[in-house]
Amino acid sequence: MLHFNHETQTMNSVSFPEKSSARELVDFVQALSLDAMPGSVTDSAKWCLLDSLGCALFGSVESWAKIMADEMLAERSHGQSSIVGHRQTVAAPAAALCNGTAAHGFELDDHLDEAIVHPGAIIIPAAMAAAESVDAPGSRLLLGLIAGYETLNRVGLAMGVEPSVRGYHKTALAGPVGAAIAAGVVMNLSPGQLLAAVGLACSTASGTKSFATGSGGGMEKRMHAGRAAEAGVRMCQLAARGFTAPPTALDGRFGLLDVISGKSARPELLALDLGKHWAVEHVYVKVYPCCAWIQAAVQQLVALRGPRPLEPHAIRRVQIGVSSYAGQQNGNVAPPDTMGAQFSIPYCAALALTADPADPAMFAPDAVDEPSRRELARRIDIVVDAQMEAAYPRHYGARVDLELASGERRGSVVLDPHGMPADPCTEAERLDKFSRLASRVKPPAAVADLIRKVRSAERLSSVRELTELLRN
Repeated sequence: MLHFNHETQTMNSVSFPEKSSARELVDFVQALSLDAMPGSVTDSAKWCLLDSLGCALFGSVESWAKIMADEMLAERSHGQSSIVGHRQTVAAPAAALCNGTAAHGFELDDHLDEAIVHPGAIIIPAAMAAAESVDAPGSRLLLGLIAGYETLNRVGLAMGVEPSVRGYHKTALAGPVGAAIAAGVVMNLSPGQLLAAVGLACSTASGTKSFATGSGGGMEKRMHAGRAAEAGVRMCQLAARGFTAPPTALDGRFGLLDVISGKSARPELLALDLGKHWAVEHVYVKVYPCCAWIQAAVQQLVALRGPRPLEPHAIRRVQIGVSSYAGQQNGNVAPPDTMGAQFSIPYCAALALTADPADPAMFAPDAVDEPSRRELARRIDIVVDAQMEAAYPRHYGARVDLELASGERRGSVVLDPHGMPADPCTEAERLDKFSRLASRVKPPAAVADLIRKVRSAERLSSVRELTELLRN
């Protein structure tokens, strides 16, 4: 028989400060208003919204998105939230799951570099599904996006790089917390409810990088953003009904940061300099449909080869210098499927030299199996470069040396690929990206309507005016 006394309980109890970094962050985002923040922040949120909608529209017809949508529609859940490309509406968590899977489904969605997380495919599906469920105005949607991006970035930074090195997918780990903040701000939860939603979301964090091992990635990674978005919305709905969680679930003992990152966690980053810098203004907009770590090499090889693709026999040697992390995660010379190809530096490098690496069709199974490209990929050397190693994870650069069969040698170094905050895409480039992606499933008039709605999002009386255009 076990016996307890008051003295033992007191000795074994753990006390935490009343005002933690997590609580400070929650209070900050809950009190945000568009009127009180710089106009540039709101404008950036609208650009992020447009980019993610383009990714979701493009991804909605991929097999993984169709499977997820079919499963959710078969459940016949009741709700007012839209699945991109479908007429029938469903419950908000189901819509967030489907749209996050579609948006993250072809490695074109945005990224926050040092935090090592994909924000748009999580935050925007969560915020939109929640907004539809409560018929929120566009201004509330934008607040949720800004708050969600800020939170996801800070949680990713607080986790540090250790989880990624150990094989966790940080997007899936930090994602539910960011999604809970985005959805909770849209739903106008109280500070207490929002803190509870964050705490509940911490217990849903999961996701490994087994898709990057070289044995074939399958569809696993495609759903990581969707699962995070779904979890964030669901936890907000529970918190709104009074479901509670430990207030220290994010940054306390045995909280998410403690368990996942241990001694490398930096919980103070959750609240450091709040309001001085905005994550939504420092987003990496991807140019090529492949892993973020590969883009610098691809960009350079396209420039070094010249305006026309080269024949494989015209290439004698290629060496690409990257960080040790990129070399370990992205060095597979013989990717077995689309996911593997999108994470393979050798395949993407061979593609950049011999075809159009911006064309998603080049990652289809037939293209991945093209014999001459596979042969070239096996001849590409990946090495650890001291400059890139020192720059990780603030920079996603590469050093490239190309030697042609003629003996001519070409080389270059890029620390920040195009699309990163140090070399951002222009407005024209971002509009072109959206139009190219959205036109896969929408006619030109509908694409133009979507652009107009997003540009005036803060004036929408209901988010449903925008989401109506995303259905078929």
